Amino acid sequence: MPPTKLGRKRSALVPTLIVVAVLVVGFVFFSQVYADILWYGQLGFLEVFLKENGTKIAIFLAAFLIMSVSVYLSLRLAYRSRPVYAPDSSLQENLNRYQAQLEPVRKLLMVGIPVVLGGFAGTAAASAWQTVLLFFNQGPFGTADPQFGLDYSFYLNTLPFIGFITGFLVSVVLIAGIAGLLTHYLYGGIRLEEKGLFASTAARIHIAVFAALFLVLQGVNYWLDRYSTLQSASGKWAGALYTDVNAVIPTKAILAVAAIIVAILFIVAIFVGRWRLPLVGTAMLVITAILAGGIYPWVVQRFQVTPSELSMERQYIERNIALTRQAYGLTNTEVTPYNATVTAEAGALRADAETTANIRLLDPNLVSDAFGQLEQFRQYYQFAPTLNVDRYPVEGDVQDTVIAVRELNIAGVPSGWVNEHVLFTHGYGVVAAAGSRVQADGKPAFMLSGIPSTGVLGNDETYEPRIYFGEYSPDYSIVGAPEGTDPVEIDRPQSENSDTESKNTFEGNGGPNVGNWFNRLVYALKFQSTDLMLSDAVNSESQILYDRNPRERVEKLAPYLTVDGNAYPAIVNGRVKWIVDGYTTSKHFPYSTPQQLASATEDSLTAGGRTVALPPQDVNYIRNAVKATVDAYDGSVTLYAWDDQDPLLKAWQKVFPTTLKPYSEMSAELMAHVRYPEDLFKVQRELLGRYHVTNVDRFYSNSDAWSVPTDPTLGAQTDVKQPPFYLSLKMPGQDSAAFSLTTPFIPFVADGEEPRNVLYGFLAAEADAGTGEDGVKSPDYGKLRLLELPRSVTVPGPGQAQNLFNSDTTVSQALNLLRQGASEVINGNLLSLPVGGGMLYVQPVYVQSSGASSYPTLRRVLVSFGEQVGFAPTLSEALDQVFEGNSGATTGDEGNVGQTPEETPTTEVSAQEKLQSALQAARAAIEEGRTALADGDFAAYGAAQQKLQQALQEALDAEAELTGEAPAGGSTPSPSPTTGG
Repeated sequence: MPPTKLGRKRSALVPTLIVVAVLVVGFVFFSQVYADILWYGQLGFLEVFLKENGTKIAIFLAAFLIMSVSVYLSLRLAYRSRPVYAPDSSLQENLNRYQAQLEPVRKLLMVGIPVVLGGFAGTAAASAWQTVLLFFNQGPFGTADPQFGLDYSFYLNTLPFIGFITGFLVSVVLIAGIAGLLTHYLYGGIRLEEKGLFASTAARIHIAVFAALFLVLQGVNYWLDRYSTLQSASGKWAGALYTDVNAVIPTKAILAVAAIIVAILFIVAIFVGRWRLPLVGTAMLVITAILAGGIYPWVVQRFQVTPSELSMERQYIERNIALTRQAYGLTNTEVTPYNATVTAEAGALRADAETTANIRLLDPNLVSDAFGQLEQFRQYYQFAPTLNVDRYPVEGDVQDTVIAVRELNIAGVPSGWVNEHVLFTHGYGVVAAAGSRVQADGKPAFMLSGIPSTGVLGNDETYEPRIYFGEYSPDYSIVGAPEGTDPVEIDRPQSENSDTESKNTFEGNGGPNVGNWFNRLVYALKFQSTDLMLSDAVNSESQILYDRNPRERVEKLAPYLTVDGNAYPAIVNGRVKWIVDGYTTSKHFPYSTPQQLASATEDSLTAGGRTVALPPQDVNYIRNAVKATVDAYDGSVTLYAWDDQDPLLKAWQKVFPTTLKPYSEMSAELMAHVRYPEDLFKVQRELLGRYHVTNVDRFYSNSDAWSVPTDPTLGAQTDVKQPPFYLSLKMPGQDSAAFSLTTPFIPFVADGEEPRNVLYGFLAAEADAGTGEDGVKSPDYGKLRLLELPRSVTVPGPGQAQNLFNSDTTVSQALNLLRQGASEVINGNLLSLPVGGGMLYVQPVYVQSSGASSYPTLRRVLVSFGEQVGFAPTLSEALDQVFEGNSGATTGDEGNVGQTPEETPTTEVSAQEKLQSALQAARAAIEEGRTALADGDFAAYGAAQQKLQQALQEALDAEAELTGEAPAGGSTPSPSPTTGG
């Protein structure tokens, strides 16, 4: 019966729908690729896209062909060599039924299975594109390993590539071999009979060939394992130790030779037809691997090494120490004994005037709310939760500065496609405040602020304030318009107090053009937006800005880099530039102790979500190879080869020759804002806790191991590490103060033990690269200076310093005053400074009221030196309290800013004096009460309590006079010692 018209229509409809679906999927895929080509091309990095994806495609095709052809040939040969007749049995009858069911689709499966497996293999292999490119573009390190005498490039570049090739070929042999065996079994070439397992001659040859190939590859792997022992981290120390060198490495060589011999026996068996010898050889190889590869090394370790471990492992520990320090850039750490004192004497800080004048009181982790309340102006602006520390010249002096950009807050924009993608496109302006001082009322002392921007650092005329590319920019924006068109983008408020906004048109080259219909269609598909396709807000000159986060932008353009978790802004040559640090890393450096980057870079800021830790990646080699800049206005990216001696970076320069510029092309102004990266410093300090020790005996005993203290400002219940801090300080032995990244060390304790919060070490990395000249890097940039403190004197660590603050009675009483009216007292960052011949701790104290629009203001400064504690409205006063009334220090907050001398009322001075006098009276009353209790004189104790009550009330009145608030009414509550803040 001929098919009906309806049947013919249905039969034509299905393939038509399939073709349409394939075309649609193909066009969507093409649009994604085309969009990437436009994006990379607009930035001038098309080479990266083409080289990366070209390499992936080449690897994919090679792996696909090798896997699919191998599996196909194995299936085909097994099928064609199937027995013509197989003896009847119940099992064979079942197999015959399977054959009958498979026969209609056999040819399809013969092709489909290899294609699918080839696709999986190609996809997996393509992920190794960086390994392949490094192998073909590698250069020598110029240094040989201490065991085999091979250049380090062999371990970082050649060995991973060979391991990738052999691993892939092993998977091919196993998968193709198993596919062939299953086919032989299905078609009777291998079967169970009464006499046992039967294998046809063709099946035996098939098995022998794949067994021989597998054994050859296993032999190669055994031989490579000899070198891989130098990268092992399974022992107490990384690298090949005594047992590895004297038992494992020789055994691996024996097993490699034995595997090749057994492989030859399988090939010989094909021709002579005797299979007993290769089977016996295989069994012997397995037994040898167990005995020689496992039991023998255990015997050597247990009975030869363990009883005399230090003497047997000495040279290998030396290798581990030396090469770990080399791999992490710790070799030239300058170690200085620091005989710290804990006695605070008058004038002790006079010689440290450069350091004390730059002590940073403004905590960048706390003042974001203050920046927001004072400088946000509109709901569609925002500041990052953690601000950045930089330095800027002011009247000839370089000052530490807390800096932020006023970014667009898309959550504060009225909803709607036009609002979110056309009208509100950018943030506006940089806000910067002095790090070492505040205004009289505790607010930041701004050096650049307002809309339009004004301040000692410049104004809107001296730099481009618009922030189109930032950490909080929306996913995409449509910008640009033909010349003469009225601007539509919301630019900024006309002024700080204005209700109207000025308009702006983007004039840069920041993204691909979407002025033609094809490009609009491509990006409409990419962002799944019909508005982008249909809106009349998109014109012939429109550009689309996307991938706007500076870190993510650099990651796309330099995919071989691990990017630092913090991008920081700087005003450079009239532009706002985001500076991003990039690292080359490896996990293959011989004898180097591995670190997990996520764990090493985690601290109280990353744990709280304020900053980003590095990814969970294991490395044992790291270099800050690249400094990148991202222009906040047009998104242009520049990559500078910062560590031009790094062999890994040199290899990537060969791969992408047009993408990296030498750092000699950096301007002096940019160089002045480059700083030592935090994440690299965190990794290095984690290692230096152990590897500051270069003496093998001390290193072996672990008696002088250190650790980074937990953040004491979070209380005793937390175990997250204290973050490092940027400070301008003069280290002992330095000629002048330098912008540095710092961290203290306390003794290492095992898990579960109580930490000893005494100071053992202090590390500072010189973080300032500037020299005032274009393209010239400071020779001291990155220099690590480590102070080792004596064990004969107990110098308090950060935890002890915080405990001193919390337990000091006078401080506690004063903090209670600050808490009046439901105000919250917040401890700022606890800074450690090696000055005055000892260790000075400085902590700003912030007070935040309970209102919805409240923000922290700096109200007090806590200082300790040894066991002495100071607590005052200014750093200068607090230091004088500690150092017998005259510290000799010059501080940045001497004289409150925000009021001219003519405006400074005498009541302000008298109020300060009243407060200090009241606190001293309270302290004296407390001491009188303690003495009376000790003597059992309760009458005197009652009189002392009355004096204390009166002193606290006077302090409350003085505090109210200082702040301009009404004095607290009612009676003052009886004081009791508390742990403040």
